[in-house]
Amino acid sequence: MATYKPVVVQQFPKLGERITQDTVYWRGYKTPVQIKEFGAINKIDFSPVAPYNYAVTASSRIHIYGRYSQEPIKTFSRFRDAAYCATYRGDGNLLVAGSEEGSIRLFDISGKAPLRQFDGHTKAVHVAGFLSDKYRIFSGGDDYSSNLWDIPSGTEIVSFSEHTDYVRCGCASKVNADVFITGSYDHTVKLFDARTRSSIMTIDHGQPVESVLLFPSGGLLVSAGGRYVKVWDILKGGQLLVSLKNHHKTVTCLCLNSSGQRLLSGSLDRHVKIYSTTSYKVVHSFNYATSILSLALSPEDETIVVGMTNGVLNVKHRKPEERKEKSQQKRQPAYRTYMKGRTYMPKQEDFFVSKPAKHVLRKYDKLLKSFQSSKALDAVLEPPIRLHTPEVTVAVMQELHRRGTLRSALAGRDEKQINLLLTFVARRVIEPRFTPVLVTVADMITDIYHPVVGQSAIVDRQFLKLQEAIGKEIDYQEELLEVLGMMDTLFASFTKKRDTYLGDKQNNGLTKMIETNANN
Repeated sequence: MATYKPVVVQQFPKLGERITQDTVYWRGYKTPVQIKEFGAINKIDFSPVAPYNYAVTASSRIHIYGRYSQEPIKTFSRFRDAAYCATYRGDGNLLVAGSEEGSIRLFDISGKAPLRQFDGHTKAVHVAGFLSDKYRIFSGGDDYSSNLWDIPSGTEIVSFSEHTDYVRCGCASKVNADVFITGSYDHTVKLFDARTRSSIMTIDHGQPVESVLLFPSGGLLVSAGGRYVKVWDILKGGQLLVSLKNHHKTVTCLCLNSSGQRLLSGSLDRHVKIYSTTSYKVVHSFNYATSILSLALSPEDETIVVGMTNGVLNVKHRKPEERKEKSQQKRQPAYRTYMKGRTYMPKQEDFFVSKPAKHVLRKYDKLLKSFQSSKALDAVLEPPIRLHTPEVTVAVMQELHRRGTLRSALAGRDEKQINLLLTFVARRVIEPRFTPVLVTVADMITDIYHPVVGQSAIVDRQFLKLQEAIGKEIDYQEELLEVLGMMDTLFASFTKKRDTYLGDKQNNGLTKMIETNANN
């Protein structure tokens, strides 16, 4: 009796993901820690000095977290309504925040009560930050104004009312202590100088501006609004360098890494995109559970913190680098140990004892060997095989069809099993590698279970999905054939023109030869 030959599963090439240095680097973060806040997280800001704590603004509170703590180490809650945009000063000692009631509060990190309160805005203040001289504060509010405040005296220095809609983002230059930038829902980004009474530059983003960011050099400005992230050259009068459209929904936040070589953008489409600042191409992306409102990267790039609309704070830490100590390394056998006996030549009087290789059959092969067709089909419709290795399921179906037992294996099934079969066929029949086999399977299923159509809503729904999938694929193939016909026509016309051109060229050469001979 001949031995059983296992089912041959056809192997198809896989289009693997391109692994780059960025992929390896950004995947080097641990599984995230999730912390629930009281409301949507509108701002995250890291302290610029060690130990790099970060301030989280959500609802009417500002929580200060340690880098590895899951509970706040300090809370500022002196707000009657929502708090916005808590930002650290350059030395990490002071914190400024706006509020819904229109006031700006200045806090000492070591205390609880506000050191200063600046009143001047008539509506909510969503933007507050320090100028690089550390003694002045800029702010922007829903009253369309952008103000500058003096910390020692607690008074307003100057107020700019050039925006025509809500001012929702801003940043200060680290190079020039008098320059700050604000972005508004009027689609513009304005650059202000504290020494003048009006803006010195206006840039039209084209969408309501949600976030602005200055490069450390002060020469490049990044604005985010709508689905666009745009980079502008400030030194060339606000010239647009590049416009990026990699998100599917509104971009809400921007961030740079410590070296300035990577730009991060978060969006309502639940993705964080990471761009190279040399080519402005996406080098990596993170996917999150819900829409993203805020994003921050620690000064040493060790921690990524993302705030979401559902009040969840997602914290990722870099995995520590493995340090291999020589004392802890297990001594490996010498090279000669592995090579021992490899070059031995058998002698004439030696006996060669062969050890037969043991072949372990898989479950579906054992069932096929015992001619249990229906159970073999059930075995390959289990989720691990059906979802991750569909080629195995199709190979068994093909083997059953070759044996002539496919119809009997498909027959006699209940509602749940028919639903499972139809779901698999409807999902995979449009894949070219499976189409020849699954079209036959679909034909048999339709033929077998046609009499029971109308008795089960679940089965009827799956038949309709199968019909829709096949109909869409047929329409797609017809469109491709039309395109192929157009291309053939174009190629044929190009070929005719080329032949005509070569023929004319040859004829001209022949005419010249005849004329030359006639003259001679």
